[in-house]
Amino acid sequence: MSAAPAPFRIRPAEHADAPALAAALLRNREHMKPWEPYRPERYYTAEGQAERLADGGVRWFAVYGDTVIGCAILSGIVLGPFRSGSLGYWVDREHTGRGVATALVEEACRAAREELGMHRVEACTVLDHRVSQRVLSKSGFVPIGTAPRYLHIDGEWRDHHLFQRLLHDDPPPGFPGSHPVNGDRA
Repeated sequence: MSAAPAPFRIRPAEHADAPALAAALLRNREHMKPWEPYRPERYYTAEGQAERLADGGVRWFAVYGDTVIGCAILSGIVLGPFRSGSLGYWVDREHTGRGVATALVEEACRAAREELGMHRVEACTVLDHRVSQRVLSKSGFVPIGTAPRYLHIDGEWRDHHLFQRLLHDDPPPGFPGSHPVNGDRA
């Protein structure tokens, strides 16, 4: 009988994480290929990841010890009356099926609401990525449609299922009766 693995933890990404992130992505390159767009070789370097960490997206890492084993990112964040963003995430091939993706998605949604004051988060999956669809469903996302030839993934334009999670129905900051949000750029 083997001991249970030590728990992973979720934390915000930092610029200094670029080498660990590059190592994780390189280690999982083939594992993620069916769900990822083409990536140039620079993407798998610390320098390439340092550039990505400064791209305006908000990221959280799942870490096991000092090793990055997963990531969630909110990108395309729009505040004002829309208050929405797009969620992406991935998990190391050695840590799938252990709740890592669900924990990352939940933390991203918590922070989207509580720290960024967002109203909704959207996500998409290729049609046959049932595991990711289960993660989204468990995390309160609902399907909102299917987009033909939505993203260029693994060498061709692929249809995607679209999902969203509404985080609350409070009015946006600045609206009468609303609550201020730190860092609101509305």
